[in-house]
Amino acid sequence: MISAAMTAGTPLRSLLSAPETPPHPRAKERILAAAYDLFSRHGIRAVGIDAIIEQSGVARMTLYRHFSCKEQLVLAFLEQRAQFWASGWLQTEVMRRATTPRDRLLAIFDVFGEWFRVDGFEGCTFINVMLETRNPDDRVRRASIEHLERIREFLAQLAGDAGIRDREAFARKWHMLMKGAIVSAGEGDRDAAARAREMGALVLDDALARAAAEPTAA
Repeated sequence: MISAAMTAGTPLRSLLSAPETPPHPRAKERILAAAYDLFSRHGIRAVGIDAIIEQSGVARMTLYRHFSCKEQLVLAFLEQRAQFWASGWLQTEVMRRATTPRDRLLAIFDVFGEWFRVDGFEGCTFINVMLETRNPDDRVRRASIEHLERIREFLAQLAGDAGIRDREAFARKWHMLMKGAIVSAGEGDRDAAARAREMGALVLDDALARAAAEPTAA
């Protein structure tokens, strides 16, 4: 489990590296650390089992004893990424930096602003993997979409706490701003997060004004 203390300095360093491992990691931990590093940097299609074996320093049979196929390893990587990036880093930083739901929604882009300037910025792993696997029935693609849905659940919770009635629709709009900012940062726009924050403030204030104008249910 990723601790809040572990993430304290995360925005100032690369998120490409795997979560911290014990001083003498077991084979499975070494495999996951190697997979996390390689998949994050190069994508899942470009990285083969041989590269993971070489970087982790384990025997081929040892890897297959823990993960019977590459698909299982990718799914484990995605789950670890969700714990490290979405829960352990993004949500923790947002909750730490702001106290009101409105400010927490905007704080997402403050956190992004630091992430976008990290050396080796890799973009959103879940989007990257989803686009690499086009088959809608693929387990890896479905897992990527589920992890994106979890992020929207966090956004919907903040929207609901802020008093926005249709929080699911708002969460989708906010998520679109987040994903657009990530793509723009990947294109080289160093100010993508600030631009998204500016647009987000308009969207958010409009949604809050509409919510305030709506009659409350009896």
